[in-house]
Amino acid sequence: MNTFGQIFRVSIFGESHGKWVGVTIDGCPAGIDIAPADFMPDLARRKAGAAGTTPRKEEDLPIFVSGVYKDKTTGAPLTIVFENNNVRSGDYDAVKDTPRPGHADFVLARKFNGFNDHRGGGHSSGRLTVAMVAAGVVAKKILTGVSVAATLTEAGGLADIEAAIQKAIDNNDSLGGIVSCTVNGLPIGLGEPFFNSAESVISHIIFSIPAIKGIEFGSGFAAARMTGSQHNDAFIDEVGTTKTNHAGGINGGITNGNELHFRVAVKPTSSTPREQQTWNKAANTIAPFTVKGRHDLCIALRVPVVVEAATAIALADLLLLHRATRIV
Repeated sequence: MNTFGQIFRVSIFGESHGKWVGVTIDGCPAGIDIAPADFMPDLARRKAGAAGTTPRKEEDLPIFVSGVYKDKTTGAPLTIVFENNNVRSGDYDAVKDTPRPGHADFVLARKFNGFNDHRGGGHSSGRLTVAMVAAGVVAKKILTGVSVAATLTEAGGLADIEAAIQKAIDNNDSLGGIVSCTVNGLPIGLGEPFFNSAESVISHIIFSIPAIKGIEFGSGFAAARMTGSQHNDAFIDEVGTTKTNHAGGINGGITNGNELHFRVAVKPTSSTPREQQTWNKAANTIAPFTVKGRHDLCIALRVPVVVEAATAIALADLLLLHRATRIV
């Protein structure tokens, strides 16, 4: 439910407007160097502040609750929490009667019989991605010699990100984007057919990031318009280097040692500034509705580091699983 992984097991907890959000990592190897400063670069990339992002700002200082002693992981469950201090819960009072279009308000209330914390999206909020980023920092430490890099390549259909954001501001509306992720330095052999193929595991956690609506590896959907001879990646040496990389670094669900590459589609932020129409439970009618609160015009701006973290978590788990099930 709220846990991902077989060996490197990541559990996310907390709510957007609760006291804190956090993560517990079970199966984290002992002896990894770890200090709060290690987390700050990635946490800073996730923070708001740029044009098109939410005015809500949190310090996002990692607090180690367990699993760390003398700046080393102990092998016990590693728990890290982040305080929520900059909240304005009253902005969400209307959500009880008027579920926001595009959000999970309606389905969460039905699923949990109204007992869910509706403030800021509660446990389903993008706020919880701070915990995922923290887990990603730890996962990257396990992936020795591996680099994971994600970038926003387009927003609102434009390659010029700044122009796209200005257009959204001018139009008083939100927009989505495309994030591209590459991984280099991976060994051959990560991935377990069928249900734990590299694509399956990565896709599973990527779709756990709020606002992700699609993923494609290598040439992706364009492969459907290619012939086999066009799509096949020819091997050019004894270590498995390929002339092209339409497969995105994965064959048969297993990493092949070439660059792993995929792209994800991020939907427009559901909390658009524009007035919308939605069902009002108290009045039992359709009524005008304007979203209150502080939101990103383009959440895709802050997604790349979360994609990196999710990818690192998935690959760290596959790497530990690979080591655990092979005779060295």
